[in-house]
Amino acid sequence: MKVMKIIDVVCAPGRTGFYFDDQRAIKKGASLDGFAYEGETMTQGFNAIRVAGEAISVMLILEDGQVAHGDCAAVQYSGAGGRDPLFIAADFIPVIEKEIAPKLIGTELNSFKALAETYDKMEINGKRLHTAIRYGITQALLDAVAKAQRITMAEVVKKEYNTGVEIKRIPIFAQSGDDRYNNVDKMIIKGIDVIPHALINHVETKLGLRGELLLEYVAWLRDRVIKLRADESYNPVFHIDVYGTIGIAFENDLAKMTDYLETLAKAAAPFQLRIEGPMDVEEREKQMLALKDLSARVDARGIPVEIVADEWCNTLDDVKYFADNKAGHMLQVKTPDLGGVNNVIEALLYCREKGLGAYSGGTCNETARSAEITTQIAMACGASQALAKPGMGVDEGFMIVNNEMNRVVALVSRRAHA
Repeated sequence: MKVMKIIDVVCAPGRTGFYFDDQRAIKKGASLDGFAYEGETMTQGFNAIRVAGEAISVMLILEDGQVAHGDCAAVQYSGAGGRDPLFIAADFIPVIEKEIAPKLIGTELNSFKALAETYDKMEINGKRLHTAIRYGITQALLDAVAKAQRITMAEVVKKEYNTGVEIKRIPIFAQSGDDRYNNVDKMIIKGIDVIPHALINHVETKLGLRGELLLEYVAWLRDRVIKLRADESYNPVFHIDVYGTIGIAFENDLAKMTDYLETLAKAAAPFQLRIEGPMDVEEREKQMLALKDLSARVDARGIPVEIVADEWCNTLDDVKYFADNKAGHMLQVKTPDLGGVNNVIEALLYCREKGLGAYSGGTCNETARSAEITTQIAMACGASQALAKPGMGVDEGFMIVNNEMNRVVALVSRRAHA
């Protein structure tokens, strides 16, 4: 049987579903001016604290005329927490067209895993490709192999990585952005599984100097769900990303942080609570040790809260390092940060193997295409939850991820019963 080949590569610049933000400047107190930020930038490459998000669509033209494509995209907080620098489309389209496209043309689409590993590890002048390029190229290759085989991308992943899971719906996690009250209502009305993210990224205005603002918000969130839910069968998980602000407020005193987490868990009851990124100690090993210690303290006291690792847990090696040391109860696999989506697959499967929650995350700053592809990957790997992305408006990201899940389930079911 003839194997399908790639005959051409076409790139198009694009916009993402959100923005690039200078996280260091925001943490140091940059103030909002409307939707923009005022203040001096602190991360290389930023000419303003908030700039428009950019992407590159990589389209692979197949022999039979089909077009497979993936989107190169990077996280909202690019250049922070050990990540690659700001991703500007005009800077990187020439790299793809000159250095990568000639190698892709003529490629036989017989194995996603082998192709993905080749391009994920590719170097130019002794340096690996930007994570965003590796992310987009491998998405396109997964789509191409799926199109060549006339099956879904989820089925390709399940088969090539022998994941052994049933391809079915998994919980979806929506993010509210700064509109953390109105957007919660949307989440409740739509019955979203995991809510609300809440974007607690500033101590004085969002967490409170003693954590009092977040405590009030968690109590409000509990009461709001009870008031608006259609019936008692709707019991969402409360997953709140605090961007290290608890550590800032409590000076990284783990005993005080543990006490505070217990207070939050009581306020959230009867709903399950997860806290993502409780501290950011700005170094990989120290971050792992801090999260390991905090998780152990929470477990020793039987506090019903799950700690979620994010910052400094960026690459596949990072995920394995944090998982091996039980640095958190759940690890976010922040999909664009891992480069090739082959690493996303490996990371999700590794978390499951180690008995930790496997959160297929990402960023509000992605595209509809990268969201669709990583949703299929999450399903094929049996992830604990998948992020509704891109954007911060709830409805759009949830629609994209929810509908992609349902399409995949329907197609796989049809094939099984054909």
